[in-house]
Amino acid sequence: MRIVFAGTPEFAVSSLRAAARLHEVVAVYTQPDRPAGRGRGLAPSPVKLEAVARGIPVYQPDSLKNEAAQQQLRDLQPDLMVVVAYGLILPKAVLAIPTHGCWNVHASLLPRWRGAAPIQRAIQAGDAKTGVCLMQMEAGLDTGPVLLHQELPIAATDTGGQLHDKLAELGAQVLSDGLGLLRAGIKPIARPQPEQGVTYAHKLDKAEAKLDWAQDAAALARTVRAFNPWPIAEATLAGERVRIHGAVALDLAHGQAPGTVLAAGRDGIDIACGQGALRLRVLQREGGKAITAADYLNARRDLHVGA
Repeated sequence: MRIVFAGTPEFAVSSLRAAARLHEVVAVYTQPDRPAGRGRGLAPSPVKLEAVARGIPVYQPDSLKNEAAQQQLRDLQPDLMVVVAYGLILPKAVLAIPTHGCWNVHASLLPRWRGAAPIQRAIQAGDAKTGVCLMQMEAGLDTGPVLLHQELPIAATDTGGQLHDKLAELGAQVLSDGLGLLRAGIKPIARPQPEQGVTYAHKLDKAEAKLDWAQDAAALARTVRAFNPWPIAEATLAGERVRIHGAVALDLAHGQAPGTVLAAGRDGIDIACGQGALRLRVLQREGGKAITAADYLNARRDLHVGA
């Protein structure tokens, strides 16, 4: 089959590799190069780098809404378009171009967590499991019928980055299963999503990263995990703004005002929360690198056990 692949971030690379193993990927669509790094020079997306390494032609239109971009896609005569975290809206006209339409690999168990940040929102909400769906795309936001899916438990220690990597590999496997069926002349059954259980995974905002000590410690610990490696949770600790890379919740009755340092030692720094306490284990000072709580305390002699 002639496949056109559309994707941009690292999450999509495993799926591109899976598609290229099974079929002819005649073109890759990815977002235009963006400024990155300290020099703010234009940098290619991870998907573009993979495509170039494989010798696959790369297209980077700003939009697929204009007739020229759509005709370019028609000229490729795709049997199927595979879309994985592309980041651009596909109009109805584009969805109708490939013989078998457009398939999307989505990192949640639809209809839960439609939208931009399903991995982080699942951790933040305390979900016990997540997964990947292979979906037949339609005009709505992640509303299309599901062709295949695989579940994955969320470990109590999973960060957003760790779960991202697990789901990227699982997504490639689900896509491989779907392409294998299609190659054998069997189109996966499209099952409409149930109307109940719809939730939306809104895009991450750096403003959300600031922790409020008045909240429940368990919820704050989930946010710390979900926002690692981006945007990284931050808070004020004894008058200093710090970023928090690792923390665990303690079921602790303390009677202290939220934000109070309850204890500080090699195991971590315990902060009073609205309910329970949050033990900070890995922190980052302004302009510094991530360090253990023990190393942080070496620089903060004003903090000590029982402070």
